[in-house]
Amino acid sequence: MNRALRWTAWIVAVLLVVVVVFLVWANIVMQGTRSAALQVWRDDRVTVRDAGDAVVMTPTGSANGVGVVFIPGAKVDPYAYMATFRQVVASGTTVVITKPTLHLAFFDTRPLATFESHAPEVRTWAVGGHSLGGVRACQLADDPGVSGLLLLGSYCANDLSDTGLDVLSVSGSRDGLSTPAKIDAARHLLPADATMTEIQGSNHADFGAYGAQPGDRTATISRADARDQISTAIERWTEGLRSAGLS
Repeated sequence: MNRALRWTAWIVAVLLVVVVVFLVWANIVMQGTRSAALQVWRDDRVTVRDAGDAVVMTPTGSANGVGVVFIPGAKVDPYAYMATFRQVVASGTTVVITKPTLHLAFFDTRPLATFESHAPEVRTWAVGGHSLGGVRACQLADDPGVSGLLLLGSYCANDLSDTGLDVLSVSGSRDGLSTPAKIDAARHLLPADATMTEIQGSNHADFGAYGAQPGDRTATISRADARDQISTAIERWTEGLRSAGLS
């Protein structure tokens, strides 16, 4: 009996250590670059609001009626994506950046409606994400209220090829995590008319403002150049969503 109790206590202790280590690991996030975030806060074309479970970015000028629920990459600070969407929001699109449970998208089981409720004025919704957040976005893209899917340095694990989604996939030729080969291998899971945009010289960390990321390759273009190309691609895509929503 004593031996059994000792084994039980040992197993419980090991499990507790594993849980504690995991929780500590999950809460060590890649912080957003302060200077990039401050530039967004000071931009009078954009309003930023912390809604508790999300960071809500809305245009101060005329809105186009399009909104994107965006899911961060694993353990990346949601505020790191403010710079990514600065110009997109300034041009009229609302972006709701979620705060995933334990900073990992797959632990977040909340429906899209939870985040869409932060912007009731939006008429056309899309879902998107970076890296692991994009994989989760693909799983949520079959929501009947979703018109589009945005993948930044990411790809789907589920089949969306027969959906009518307006899909934009933006990848980097120097991405060391969501490599061009991985993007190509999962291409068949997207609709045939999906827009595939590869930014030459861009890497995985260029899709956010959080510094270098382990396992990534070195970019051969500037962060500003990469961000400009990413923003331009997203703006063109949201304009298509807006036009489709008006028709």
